[in-house]
Parts: sequence; structure tokens; C-alpha cells
Amino acid sequence: MTDYIIRIAEDGLFAAIAAIGFATISNPPRKAYLYCALIAAAGHAVRFVLMHNAMGGVHIIYASFAASLVVGILAVLFAPRAKFPAETCFFPALLPMIPGMYAYRTVEALVLCLVSNLDETDYNHYFYLFSSNGLICTFIVFSLVVGATIPIFIFKRLSFQATR
Repeated sequence: MTDYIIRIAEDGLFAAIAAIGFATISNPPRKAYLYCALIAAAGHAVRFVLMHNAMGGVHIIYASFAASLVVGILAVLFAPRAKFPAETCFFPALLPMIPGMYAYRTVEALVLCLVSNLDETDYNHYFYLFSSNGLICTFIVFSLVVGATIPIFIFKRLSFQATR
């Protein structure tokens, strides 16, 4: 049990570090870094817990959607207190959840399909990998976008309070 909690904390810590790095690119106010780190850690920890629970785990697409809902809700709740738009926090907090390995495997399988002289079974295998990884990657990104924007529309008055 302690090992599981340490793994959750490590996952959240690395997501927080990545979010601070991504936030640095967009040059937000200095106080936004702490909020970005906290929101990213919470969202990534939720995804980790959902994917690695004792009941068998949830698929990465559904776990990413739930995590992005958490990111969106926390960003909307922290935005008025921090006095900057919610998007300032939730864009850098979502970037560590972008499925890089799925995107890499999609491109790798596409290249192997197109440039290699393969027999039909190998071609079908790589095309299967291309389509499977590509669909998973696409749906993860789609679920991240939808999940993070739902709280903005639900809490419209609260989310735009920081920009007035």
C-alpha cells in the first residue's frame, strides 16, 4: 500500500515538473506556476489511480477524460482566487497527459507500412498498429479537450470572473 502511494506521489511530482516547464513557455504570472503544478499533479494522479487500481483499471481514454475534468474544475476554482484566466493553468496542466508514445508508435507504424518492402501479413500488422495507436491517440487528445472545457461551460460565471 505504501509503495502504491509513493508511485502516485511520484507520478504527480513528475507531472507538476512538466507542467511548470510547459507553463514557462507561455510566460504566465509567477504565481501561476504553483497553481499549474498543483493542478497537473492532481489531474495526473487521478489518471494514474484510475488506470492502476486493484479492480483492473480503467482504459487510458476514460481515465484521461476523468483527469481532464479534474484539471478543468480545479483551474476554474483557482482562477478567481489567483486572478488570471483558467486557461492559464489548465493548458500547461494537460500537456503532460498528451499521449506521446501512442503518437510515436502511430508514426513509426505508418513509416514501416509505406517505406518497407513487406509481405502482406507484415503490412497488415503494421497497418493494424497504425490504426490502433492512431485512434487511441486521437481519442485521448479529444477526451482531454472535451473534459477540460466542460467545467468552463458549466461554471461560466466563475470561469470568466478572473478576466473582468
